[in-house]
Amino acid sequence: MRENEMLEKDEIFSKVLRAGRRTYFFDVRATKADDYYITITESKKFTEEDGSFHFKKHKIYLYKEDFVAFKEILDDMTSYVLDHKGEEVISERHQKDFKKEYAVDADETEDSPKASFTDIDFDDI
Repeated sequence: MRENEMLEKDEIFSKVLRAGRRTYFFDVRATKADDYYITITESKKFTEEDGSFHFKKHKIYLYKEDFVAFKEILDDMTSYVLDHKGEEVISERHQKDFKKEYAVDADETEDSPKASFTDIDFDDI
């Protein structure tokens, strides 16, 4: 059996989340003993100065015995972020990918950010 056929056999169920330059792959896979587990893969596109690009991938393996604890912590973390959305809670390492959206305000001055402003990162082009 070829390697590609083996990989296809391993994947039971998949979903993809595209988020800007990042793509998240959620896959249910099976072990040789036919036990299921989840892989979460983050793939991020990097563009070189010459226009070529490459992807960096990071993968998490999540096994059934850890599902409940993982979900509880993920729920706690997402709730915390959503409850504190009025505060800027974005870490420095994620600032580069953060695009702030500004509400249109009747008191908008010449110096304030415009609602139609787009922050463009040349890595995105």
